[in-house]
Amino acid sequence: MALEEEVGVSCKRRRKVVQETGPYVLRKLVDNVPLASESDVPHIEITLVELWEGNLYIGTSAAEILHLVLIPPDPAETATSPTFILASRLQPSFAPPPLSAQKLPGVQQILVLPRANKVCVLCNGTLTFYSLPELSPAFATTKVANCAWVGGVDQNLHNRDVERDGEVVMISIRSKIRLVHIGEQIRVVKNIDYAGSLLSARRDTFACVADAHSYALLDVNHQQKIPLFPISSLDEAGEAATGGQAVSISSSGPSGAGATLSDRPLPTDSSSDTRGHGRSTSLGAFVSGMGKRQESPRPRSNERSRPQKSEPTERVSSSARPLSPDIQAERERSPNKAPPTVEKTLSQVPAQEPSSRILQSQQVDTLLKPHILSPSPTEFLLTTGTALSEPGVGMFVNLDGDVVRGTVEFTQYPDSLVVDGRGIGTEISPNNADEEEGGYILAVMERNADGDNRWGLECLRWDVNPEEPSEKAWLEVGQSFDQNSTDEHESPLESTVGIRTTSSFGEIRLAEICAKLQQHRIRLTQNDASIRELPLEPWELERIDEEKVFAQQFGRLRSKVAVWSGSQVWWAVRNPLAIRLDAQLELARTELTGSNENTTLDRRKVVSMVNDIRGKEPRTETEFLSLSYIRQKGGLLLFMELIESIDNGRPMNTSDKRATEDAMMEGSVDPRIIVALIPFLRQEVVEGPRGVWVFGGVKEIAERFIIQQTSTSENGATAATPQRGILDLMRRYLLAWRRKKGFGSIADEEEVFRTVDAALLRVLLHLDSPSPKGPAVPSSIRSELNTFVDHGVACFDRAVVLLEDARRLYVLSRLYQSRKLTRDVLTIWRRIIEGEVDEGGEFEDGENKVREYLIKLRDAALVEEFGTWLARRSPKIGVRLFADDNSRVKFEPSQVVKLLKKGAPDAVKEYLEHLVFGKNNTQYVNELILFYLDSVLTVLSSSETARSTLAQTYESYRALRPPKPTYRQFITDNVIDEEWWQSRLRLLQLLGGSQGAAADYDILTILERIEPYEKELVPEMIILDGRQARHSQAIRLLTHGLGDFDTAINYCLMGGSSIFHPISGLIRHDTIPSREEQATLFGYLLSEFLQIEDVSDRIERTSELLERFGGWLDVGQVLSSIPDSWSVELVSGFLISALRRLVREKNESVIAKALSGAENLRITSDLIGKCEEAGPSIEAVE
Repeated sequence: MALEEEVGVSCKRRRKVVQETGPYVLRKLVDNVPLASESDVPHIEITLVELWEGNLYIGTSAAEILHLVLIPPDPAETATSPTFILASRLQPSFAPPPLSAQKLPGVQQILVLPRANKVCVLCNGTLTFYSLPELSPAFATTKVANCAWVGGVDQNLHNRDVERDGEVVMISIRSKIRLVHIGEQIRVVKNIDYAGSLLSARRDTFACVADAHSYALLDVNHQQKIPLFPISSLDEAGEAATGGQAVSISSSGPSGAGATLSDRPLPTDSSSDTRGHGRSTSLGAFVSGMGKRQESPRPRSNERSRPQKSEPTERVSSSARPLSPDIQAERERSPNKAPPTVEKTLSQVPAQEPSSRILQSQQVDTLLKPHILSPSPTEFLLTTGTALSEPGVGMFVNLDGDVVRGTVEFTQYPDSLVVDGRGIGTEISPNNADEEEGGYILAVMERNADGDNRWGLECLRWDVNPEEPSEKAWLEVGQSFDQNSTDEHESPLESTVGIRTTSSFGEIRLAEICAKLQQHRIRLTQNDASIRELPLEPWELERIDEEKVFAQQFGRLRSKVAVWSGSQVWWAVRNPLAIRLDAQLELARTELTGSNENTTLDRRKVVSMVNDIRGKEPRTETEFLSLSYIRQKGGLLLFMELIESIDNGRPMNTSDKRATEDAMMEGSVDPRIIVALIPFLRQEVVEGPRGVWVFGGVKEIAERFIIQQTSTSENGATAATPQRGILDLMRRYLLAWRRKKGFGSIADEEEVFRTVDAALLRVLLHLDSPSPKGPAVPSSIRSELNTFVDHGVACFDRAVVLLEDARRLYVLSRLYQSRKLTRDVLTIWRRIIEGEVDEGGEFEDGENKVREYLIKLRDAALVEEFGTWLARRSPKIGVRLFADDNSRVKFEPSQVVKLLKKGAPDAVKEYLEHLVFGKNNTQYVNELILFYLDSVLTVLSSSETARSTLAQTYESYRALRPPKPTYRQFITDNVIDEEWWQSRLRLLQLLGGSQGAAADYDILTILERIEPYEKELVPEMIILDGRQARHSQAIRLLTHGLGDFDTAINYCLMGGSSIFHPISGLIRHDTIPSREEQATLFGYLLSEFLQIEDVSDRIERTSELLERFGGWLDVGQVLSSIPDSWSVELVSGFLISALRRLVREKNESVIAKALSGAENLRITSDLIGKCEEAGPSIEAVE
């Protein structure tokens, strides 16, 4: 069927759907029951319905029972419900009525007793018994005339684990209620004195009964009665019979406990009816002493006349504890006395004394039909009121006779009613486990609507808190039964309505719920008719069949509540949540305009309904799908209405937008549908090879909306960019959906998030386009855009196209970065740095960002390629990249130098100097030394001038007379403006340990390269000899090669470290040699000073050394080293200080000795004192 046809059908049915918003719906059980009979009874109607294990029993006013047998439906047909075919007709036996009798009620009761495998049939006041399921006669000689009702099966029976054969029922006969056990045999258990009872319900040993005026609670075990309250508050007789204490109702009992009804068979009356199986016998025990049937009271003149019918008794499968019979069976009645032939109906007043009849005739207008139900194992529900046209009240009474719970108010006094569901808070037991939890009361009544009296069901809850508001729902019988019905104008019923709870559940199939919950494929980007009419592929046909089978299970419902009127029988079915709420949505769409075309949505109703189901936890899979469907449809309707309102220029306030957004998020509809509703974003939808599948009800409204937009576009309207309000809503919606990534419950996850991310990127780019250029501001759209791409997108290829088209290169680089496409990131950054346009203008200080990014990479090839490019473009920044210790790619300095020499020659020196001097990184000192050494040696090897310059500096320095600066200070003050000279100064600084690392460079390698130029590079040789602990050679070069005597003295004090470079700050103590080492070095220096060629310099330097540092020298060594030709005066200063030192040492030893003696005396004194304190000790000698 084309979509337009589907839409048309939906519109035709929408009025019916709207009417099914209540908790119950009616679905046909049997249509046009064949009620016609050979009897002369006019206007035959159904009086009651019973179902037991596929057998449907329909009682009629013509005193017939139609036995119909279930024909299961085809499992493949979702719309087909079970059907019944007529198997037989049964005319139960009953006593013929007198000529003056009014119209007979027909079949009044059908009581199924599964544990006894029997059926009790009450027809025209005569009770007969049959076997299940074919209704063959049982106890052929047994029947009960003048019977008012049969029932009272213990509804708590299944609450106990007791195995019993048969069941105990209650039978009302004129002045007594008789408990009878029905099994293989039938026997009397107990008699209870209670006259005129009309109906009863029993729990355990307690039975709630009613007569024409009032209710009472009976203890069938102890034979006691507790009067409760009147049926009608205007009935004086009922008032007089209530409100007392418990009274005894024990009977004289039958003759012999446990006697059976068949003990005293009555002879067949020649005048008795021979219908049915042709066998009808009276029971003396039941018939004796019974009076004649009374006439039924006439209806009041101001009330509609109704056909007389039996009160349907609620049937609840159960099993009872064994009763303790106290039985005295009545068997003294005459067996030859013929029974009365006319039976009274439940709505008639039971037999009374003449005075009682007079009282009844005076109060006939106040009599109401009693109703007794038992909604829970410990409660009875009783009705009371004033008149049929006035409101009625339901009251709950417990087994003690106390009123519990709150009251239930009916709009009118009910004609009949049932309860459905076990009720919230009721303990689950075997006999109610299959029932729904929510407890409802379904009351049949007649209301006046628009001048017409219409029959229907009033549905209300009985298990809710009385303080909570409880809404009443009205379900009209005879109208809006079925979605498949073609009659839209059904006339009001002319017959009364009956209702009953059957013994077994019946199965109902709702095709409409299957249609709504079944998944269908929706085409979002290809909506023309030619695409929709293409033949389906095999996989799609298979998927449709699977979805159909899956959805069928949700359309299979069960019910035990049968409703009938005239020749029609329906099931009263719990209205599925999906149908009920969907009907409310449809009502919100048509209520404002009253038309199905161009509907306007009542937003308040939809928002209210979405809020009502918010947070509701589903208890079944059906509820889960139903709530999902309603949330999706509600959110979709609100969003479509928002789009139309904005497109039509109607302003939408913030609360409407927020409510729409909340509904959309809560519905969790496939976001591809939401995106497809906006033409600006529709091309971003990715349907995938398997398409988009949604609920049938969602598909209908979404396709209709898209087709409408498509037709508008074809008529000349363009798909303009939506207003910012819609885009903001979509931004929040799509961002929320992105947070669901990884959820296993999302079908077609890849296609869904490709669509979500592409649409969101396009929305963010459009919203950010007016923003000024520059870095993102916190909480801005640009910041949100960057965060979005940083976390990665599912639609990567599409995102690249969108960003390139928008010329957002920096955002594109972040997108590549999210995928760890490092080369692409660096390529984009290089494009921006080299001048390509980036509309966002966010990439500031690009060179440093490239450097920081390269530091974090592990790909050596990329770091080499882009690092070399960066060093060529900005040497200092490029050098910092290769020198950074935090870089994950480590290059050998020689490798870096090689790379830089090849790709960025200007950065080589920068690289090494930045490492050593800029970052004080001693790790690369050796490389820089070699670089400086290469520079110096290259010049020395090729330039004689450079060599002469160095030799001239040595001669000039040696020619200076003391005091003179150190050689380091001399060459620094007389610097030459040449690169190799600067390199030599840095070389001396590094070789001398200016970076605090005495062994950080390769001494042997450097020495090997310097040795050919040892005469030109004297300071360098001195430093290297000191590093190798060749101190005597180093001191010799300082003394004779350079003539730097101050540096030589400093060398002895410092152990050869920290020479030929400026010393700043404190000297580390661990770098200073010990005094013994210093003494050795000074000994070397003394020897070299004594070998100075110039005698005056020799004497002057030696005398100064002995005078200043004689303390480090041994007197004997000095005296043996000084030439004998020297006078004592030259070394007098040294000798005086040495003698003073010896005298000081001698005095110090004398004082130390004296102190030690004093300490010895003190300790001896302390020892003597301790011994005296301790006293002598006596030890035994062995």
